[in-house]
Amino acid sequence: MKVFAVLNQKGGTGKTTVTINLAAHLAARGTRILVADMDPQGNATSGGGLPRRALRRGMYEALCGEPAALCLAGSVSGRHDVLGARAELAGAEAELPRRPKWQARLRETLAPLLPDYDFVLIDCPPSLGALTVNALVAADGVLVPMQCEYFALEGLSDLRRTILELRKGWNPGLKIAGIVRPMLDLRNRLERDISAELDRHFAGVVFGAAVRRNVRVAEAPSHGMPVLTYAPSSHGAEGYRLLGDEFLERFAG
Repeated sequence: MKVFAVLNQKGGTGKTTVTINLAAHLAARGTRILVADMDPQGNATSGGGLPRRALRRGMYEALCGEPAALCLAGSVSGRHDVLGARAELAGAEAELPRRPKWQARLRETLAPLLPDYDFVLIDCPPSLGALTVNALVAADGVLVPMQCEYFALEGLSDLRRTILELRKGWNPGLKIAGIVRPMLDLRNRLERDISAELDRHFAGVVFGAAVRRNVRVAEAPSHGMPVLTYAPSSHGAEGYRLLGDEFLERFAG
C-alpha cells in the first residue's frame, strides 16, 4: 500500500492531526512523503506551516488540469511535500461531478507523482462528497482516526458501507488499512472499554500505538507545527513516534 486516505465521516476525530504528525515522523525517518490536502478548510496545509493565502497553486489547480508537480509546496520542515488546499477547493465539490469519470480525477492527478514518493497521505473532508469520493478512489487503503466513544462506532459502520459500495466499481481493492486512536483518555472508563472493544472486533487493523489525549497536540497547529516539532518530549509526540514506527512496520516494503 502506498496511498492512504485519512478519513472519518464524523468531524472532530483528529484526522488532520494524524495526517500532519504521521507525515512529520515518517519524513524524519527518511521516508519520502506527500500530503495531499483534499479538505477545503486546509488544516493539513496550514497545520504544516503553510499559510493558505501564500499558496499560488494547490490541489484545486491540480484537479483542474495543471501539472501536479507545479502545484506542490514544501513543508516548513522541508522534509515532506504538500499539495495544499486553498479556499477555491470548496468549489470543486460542485465542479467535479460535471466532468466525465469525475470520481477518478484525483487518482489521475496523483499518478505522475507516485514514483517520487514512498507514501501519500490524503487528508479528507469530514463528509462524503465529491472530494472524499475522489480520495477513496485514489487510495489503496483508508486510515480511520477514531475517538473511543459510542457514536464513533456507528460512524465506522457507515464508512465500511461506503467502502463496500466503491469496491463494486471504482476501486475493487479498497479496504480499511488501519484504525488509529489519536485522543485516548485512559482515565475515562468508557473510552478504555470501547478501545478494548475495537481491539477485539478489529484485531490486526487497530494500531497498537494509541496517542494519549494531550494539550500539546491541540496547541501545535496554532503554531503551524506538528507536535513532534512543537513539543517533542510530550506524551503526544511520543505517541505519534510509536504510531509512525508501527506504520512503517506494517507498510514499508
